[in-house]
Amino acid sequence: MGKGILNLDFGGIIGGVGKIVDDLHTSKEEELSAARADKELDVKIAMGQMAVNQVEAQHKSVFVAGWRPFIGWVGGSALAWKFIGHPLACWMIIVAQGFGYLGGIESPPSVNASELYPIVLGMLGIGGMRSYDKLKGTATQAIRKK
Repeated sequence: MGKGILNLDFGGIIGGVGKIVDDLHTSKEEELSAARADKELDVKIAMGQMAVNQVEAQHKSVFVAGWRPFIGWVGGSALAWKFIGHPLACWMIIVAQGFGYLGGIESPPSVNASELYPIVLGMLGIGGMRSYDKLKGTATQAIRKK
């Protein structure tokens, strides 16, 4: 290109600025393409995790296949204590103290369920899907068409 004052290459400068502006500005098509690539990657990751989950669930060892039921029992026990056991125990202590028993006993510890709710609710969602499968007659041991 032409050289201007002080022998500067204005064509190179303008080309460089244009490249920077083009790198900063993306079109809608480029944004949609990038979003689609992200979603496809998310789907691949989820499919891989589902395959791992299926293999784990079919395993004979309780240490591999039993961790989901264990989390369910722990979550159910914690919720039972929070909403049934703890209030009942507090009530029984108050009644006993009213009759002159259990003088220095305070209420038993409660469970902070705020950290527990996402886990239990997630498992309930999974349980709901299994109930749907049972209504539709899906096999218990393997997923296949009848």
